[in-house]
Amino acid sequence: MVSMIIKNINILTMNKDKDIIENGVLVIKDNLIFDIGDKTLLAKYSCDNIIDGKNGIMIPGMINTHTHTSMVVFRSLADDVQDRLKRYLFPLEKMLVDKELVYLGAKYGIMEMLLGGVTTFTDMYYYEDQVARAAKEFGIRGVLGETIVDFPSPDSNEPYGGLEYSKWFIEKWIDDKLITPAVAPHAIYTNDTEALQKTAELSKKYNIPMMMHVAEMDYEFEECEKKYNMTPVEYLDSIGVLSERFISAHSILVTEKDIELLNKKSVGISHNMGANSKGAKGVAPISAMYKKNMKIGLGTDGPMSGNTLDILTQMPLVGKIHKLFNQDRSIFPAKEILELATIGGARVLNLDHEIGSIEIGKKADLVLFETDSINMQPIYDFYSVLVYSSNPGNVDTVIVDGEILVKNKKLFQEKNNPEKIIENLKSIKNKILETANKL
Repeated sequence: MVSMIIKNINILTMNKDKDIIENGVLVIKDNLIFDIGDKTLLAKYSCDNIIDGKNGIMIPGMINTHTHTSMVVFRSLADDVQDRLKRYLFPLEKMLVDKELVYLGAKYGIMEMLLGGVTTFTDMYYYEDQVARAAKEFGIRGVLGETIVDFPSPDSNEPYGGLEYSKWFIEKWIDDKLITPAVAPHAIYTNDTEALQKTAELSKKYNIPMMMHVAEMDYEFEECEKKYNMTPVEYLDSIGVLSERFISAHSILVTEKDIELLNKKSVGISHNMGANSKGAKGVAPISAMYKKNMKIGLGTDGPMSGNTLDILTQMPLVGKIHKLFNQDRSIFPAKEILELATIGGARVLNLDHEIGSIEIGKKADLVLFETDSINMQPIYDFYSVLVYSSNPGNVDTVIVDGEILVKNKKLFQEKNNPEKIIENLKSIKNKILETANKL
């Protein structure tokens, strides 16, 4: 007997051929996709758990390839302030961030992601073990790395304390089925060459991702050129840290040579269109990267930068801004944007053999959209409706590793009490605001 059957659905597989199965059926056994096809499958399998998809649209779970989830506690602070990072964020983190705050922020952020159809998130922050704890409680998949910086951080009194934390964190979570530990040096302007090389050695030793902010800031680019006479990408390549495990978040200020280097080393690119446009940082040249079949996924950045944690809000921005920026309305059709949100993100994380598309044998990480809401009709093109018309309120069901986590647009597991989490977050707002007003 199989575990679950979902019928009466339009399946966007996001496989190599981008096959669409209309009025389809999907079969789950344990945590895997066991079969996919038309309604004749209903007579083939016995199952006590048959879900009617009501002619909805099913896609692979969406993947957030770069965020700082617990930063949600600072959302809407200093939105239009220049130099927000050094003027507000770093001081607030130094004064306020502790285990409890990270755990609360992670729970809140994970709720937002799940309700928006994100089934895997890639996170770098402090006390990352608390993020992993929250992820396990909710059942979401996570690629998680402790932030490494050259100054005392919220969870270390010593510069580069994140390195030792990372070693402990990796050993603790390396064999978990949902958590993939990673290493996460913050940036080249907060890490020296030795620290970056040590981090890369950990990535190689454990065969885990190394994620980092790259070519994001003007001053980052200018200081690197002044100090090394190289671009940030050239510098990272020169010290031997670029590899197929490397995730380059942002990658805005890159040259043609940089793109060639990133491609040669099979580096994954996390494109954060919402945060980058809001921060007036520029537009990463991912159209040129996409033409080279580079590994590209979508990210939200932290919710103090981009304000949201779901990928649905990113997709229309990617389409509209790149069309405008390139003066080409044919660039990035909706199908390609959904690709970036799903299998593209899986490629960035080197998890495309397990997630990112709806194929037999892959993990059952799935999202079902209802299509009865006024914003979802009429449907002439499934991809276009999802990318340009849908919103998190259209996410009906979310499945991760074969487990239903969202059903009928609500968190399914009773142990996760959203009302209590929201109230707890509201209760610390005044303390955070008082601290921010003193900066």
